[in-house]
Amino acid sequence: MKRKLLVLIPVLLLLIPAFVFAGGKQEKGKGEVVLYTAFEEDETADYLALAKKELPDIDVKWVRYSTGEVAAKILAEKDNPQADLIWGTAVTELARLRDLFVPYKPKGFDKIKKEFKDPDGYWVAVDMYVAAFCVNKDRLAKKGLDMPKSWTDLTKPEYKNEIIMPNPASSGTGYLQVSSILLWKGIKEGKEDGWNFLKKLDKNIVEYTDSGSAPAKIASKGEITVGCSFGYRVAKQMAAGYPVAMVFPAEGSGYELEANALIKGAKHPEAAKKFLDWAISEDAMKAYSKYKIMVTMPGIKSQSKIPLPDPKTVKLFPMDFKYTSEHKTEIVNKWRELFQEKAQKK
Repeated sequence: MKRKLLVLIPVLLLLIPAFVFAGGKQEKGKGEVVLYTAFEEDETADYLALAKKELPDIDVKWVRYSTGEVAAKILAEKDNPQADLIWGTAVTELARLRDLFVPYKPKGFDKIKKEFKDPDGYWVAVDMYVAAFCVNKDRLAKKGLDMPKSWTDLTKPEYKNEIIMPNPASSGTGYLQVSSILLWKGIKEGKEDGWNFLKKLDKNIVEYTDSGSAPAKIASKGEITVGCSFGYRVAKQMAAGYPVAMVFPAEGSGYELEANALIKGAKHPEAAKKFLDWAISEDAMKAYSKYKIMVTMPGIKSQSKIPLPDPKTVKLFPMDFKYTSEHKTEIVNKWRELFQEKAQKK
């Protein structure tokens, strides 16, 4: 497989008009709300089926982008917002773009622990997703490779051309993977060890994808041995019968919170607030729990029908969202400088 780096945001993406959404023609008498989300398409459809029942007076129009694409859209549209709210997008991005939102504390805000919300109400998190490797067991055996247990294992020469990873410039999963490695290796203390580690890892990577789920899907088909992805997607591939294993890196799995926010200048602010109220309700949280390893409302455990582990059994890397948010532009630019130009030459 020839290594390539997908372009971050195609120019045409920014030209998509706001009416290109699921939802159809607005019913007479209904309010309207337009949202952008980074939730996977299948789970979004499930959540919105519930929202339709519980919010019968709101016509929800939505479009799904990768995390970086959501950020690009709201930045491009900041002077004329085409969406009313962000639903289920990485906190790292929302905190970085705080000035593009207005504070709103939805009903139930006080039930959410302080570490899962902005104190002023600029964003409220609803769930967590965790980095995991999707390892194709058939290809692993065919290549005579040992099951990788860590990021360090993936830098070994025997894994050359056997790894796919998301692009941190476009994928929230890719960014949490890169930022957790940099934090682990001391970037906050000014150390370059993390970048040196990523250079070593890069020697074994075939491709950087534009989404966090793509590596798991590609590994599942046996096109590659290891897809660096996130837990739910790997579990879903396992449940679908693919010969893959889910591995959480021994150094600790980076994780991200997915959150909601009200866009400044929203054209339908009242309908947006009603949706945001519903989005942290107990029923909504129970819906998220069918797909997530953890939700932010106390007392609701994962109800996933696919094999997601108990979060208490997974070693989570101690993320610093304030740091990774404030330094994202700097980190992504350096990543591009080190790897994008190199990729273009291959």
